[in-house]
Amino acid sequence: MNEDIYDIAVVGAGMAGASIAAELAQLGGGAIVMLEAEDRPGYHTTGRSAAFWEECYGGPEIVPLTLPSGTWLREHGFLTPRGALYIGRAEDSAAMDAFVARFANSGVSIERLDRASIERHLPGLRPEWCMALWEEACADIDVAGVHQHYLAAARQGGVEQRNRARVSQAERVSDLWHITTEHGDTLRARILVNAAGAWADNVARMAGAAALGIQPLRRTVVQLRTDPLPPVDLPLVLDISGQFYFKPESGRLWLSPHDEEPSPPCDAAPEELAVAQAIDRFEHVVDWRVLGVDRKWAGLRSFAPDRAPVYGFDPGTPGFFWFAGQGGFGIQTAPAAARLGAQLLLGAERDELTQAIDAALYDPARFVLDSR
Repeated sequence: MNEDIYDIAVVGAGMAGASIAAELAQLGGGAIVMLEAEDRPGYHTTGRSAAFWEECYGGPEIVPLTLPSGTWLREHGFLTPRGALYIGRAEDSAAMDAFVARFANSGVSIERLDRASIERHLPGLRPEWCMALWEEACADIDVAGVHQHYLAAARQGGVEQRNRARVSQAERVSDLWHITTEHGDTLRARILVNAAGAWADNVARMAGAAALGIQPLRRTVVQLRTDPLPPVDLPLVLDISGQFYFKPESGRLWLSPHDEEPSPPCDAAPEELAVAQAIDRFEHVVDWRVLGVDRKWAGLRSFAPDRAPVYGFDPGTPGFFWFAGQGGFGIQTAPAAARLGAQLLLGAERDELTQAIDAALYDPARFVLDSR
């Protein structure tokens, strides 16, 4: 085999690309190359994650990916117990009930708490926050550790990683993808895996496939100094109405206004309005003083129109495989998602990690059917 011909070319080396490349290598996917646009893998969304595993995140449709991934992450030492507290005011009672009903029979464990129990988890809580839901299983994720695990597994499996290899052209000729990078390097591959995150639709158009409407949404996070310091055992605290979340991190507080601002694919930067909104919302939750902002950043979370991920071969473009649209849950679902993606691509049998997952929920063909 000529050195510039591969069985599979994976576009992207963030969590999505690294994890599916590693799983493909493990399942005997042949000669695999991973093409990363930046100087190093994980520069964008993977490297900017708020780093938690939370059973309810993404909704009931994501739970089948989240739960088995949690087992894998826990067994490999990448989770640290944290707990999650969804809080609300009197006017949020209906939202609390709807949340519980939404996750009924999903396998998620949720407990209602009274005011006294809430205060034990969150000292300084203002009086109007009178109800909460407790999700004990929530945990911090060692995101860098998981990403490095998959990059190392990919290398050990023989995957060739190329950095500074942004794809500028992809054309299907005689059952092979002819791929050119922006620096003029060329290669050929039998299958092209689109794990390009915020750039997924751009890669699809480049390859002649129909874009699916995967939209990058900007999410802002700030790191605050507070008085008092956040307790080490403070849970992840989320507003049941989706206006904020915060958690402790190395003596500081990570806080987000839970923003979802449409953005072109880019090197995302935080906007001052989002930072100000985050702090204002936080100050209406607890009586802590904000002493200053240590740093602030933003990342892009990319969603398909129905907010479910997209895993599978494109129905109209031979040899083009989607592994995209993972929103904000791509890291916490990476183990099951990557295993499922590799099994679908190679036609391999399901295993314990994926046997309970309905792959049809994530098939790109669903968008073709919906348009009829």
